Amino acid sequence: MGGAIATYQLYGQAGSFEKKAEGIALGLTVGSWTDLPLLEQQQLRQHKGSVISVAEFENIRHPEKPEQMKAEVKIAYPSANFSPDIPAILTTVFGKLSLDGEVKLLDLEFEEELLSHFPGPRFGIKGIRGLLGVEGRPLVMSIFKGVIGRDLEYLSTQLRQQALGGVDLVKDDEILFENLLTPFEKRIAAGKEVLRQVYEETGHRTLYAANLTGRTSGLREKAQRARELGADALLFNVHAYGFDVLQELAEDDSIGLPLMAHPAFSGAFTSSPFYGVATPLALGKLTRYAGADFSLFPSPYGSVALEKSAALSLGQELTKDSSVKRTFPVPSAGIHPGLVPLLLNDYGIDSVINAGGGVHGHPAGAAGGALAFRQAVDAVLNGIDLAEAAEHHPELKMALELWG
Repeated sequence: MGGAIATYQLYGQAGSFEKKAEGIALGLTVGSWTDLPLLEQQQLRQHKGSVISVAEFENIRHPEKPEQMKAEVKIAYPSANFSPDIPAILTTVFGKLSLDGEVKLLDLEFEEELLSHFPGPRFGIKGIRGLLGVEGRPLVMSIFKGVIGRDLEYLSTQLRQQALGGVDLVKDDEILFENLLTPFEKRIAAGKEVLRQVYEETGHRTLYAANLTGRTSGLREKAQRARELGADALLFNVHAYGFDVLQELAEDDSIGLPLMAHPAFSGAFTSSPFYGVATPLALGKLTRYAGADFSLFPSPYGSVALEKSAALSLGQELTKDSSVKRTFPVPSAGIHPGLVPLLLNDYGIDSVINAGGGVHGHPAGAAGGALAFRQAVDAVLNGIDLAEAAEHHPELKMALELWG
């Protein structure tokens, strides 16, 4: 048949799910079947959705409606029904169904012919490592803090301190839009000069991701201008703009920059256990297919914690074997150096350790905070307990005393 296979979570009475699944398969494709004349059935057969499986979970009950049990159903949608783009696919498999009661889209499987229309990340994990010349360890990233209403000098000073501490990447805050004090183009030019100076002083390379914002119609030209100015990478609020916009940016050879996907707004359609789209699908698989080189998401142990199984599944979706290049998982929010052993255990070396307050809140400033993270990473990779390592590294010691 080809096409896509969708997995849904439903709640209802035992034995009712076969009929519900068939209703979904028909309702999202040909509309009806048994009422059609034989000739029309033959004509429409290539367009009919098909129920692949129905699994009932007797022991998993709806928390507010104990008479209802959970089920997962898989339905195949033929490629003849949609064009090979994410908006068409999502509308086909979950368009009007998303409005119809407690239904959650858990997963989407693209068959290889369909997947071939999604090149995915331009750089991926291997390409980003090549740009930085860093192998064998997770990357360390920090973010700008408190930049609303601040000028370019403030931003430049903050960037310099973070880079001096040895972070590999620095990104804009996702709410830093076009403004008079720190315009997009001037941020890129200033950041390039600061990072050039730090590289000459230390030999350490840091990449800066500027926030690409504005009306959709102007994003391509703005991103092209960023490349002309020597931008290292772009941050993008993909869930506010849409996956297809990200894919357009990723595939455009005239842009050709690494793209960081921020999770802002995604909670509006991923957070409910009963409705919307599963987080590993939205922030994981689809973000990877659309072309993000990095996908940021709430860590399972930070200040905005994501449920741990979902957070781990998300990381797996970004890095598992596929014809699509791998995307860096970036667990974020509430990250401090004491969490580095847990981060490495859960996400491995092919991940990015991202911190805001854990860098800027360090008693020795942003440079000390960044250095503490690098010291923690080195300790874990060398099998040294953080407390022991802290005896030889004052920046790490201060971080552990402050955050644990």
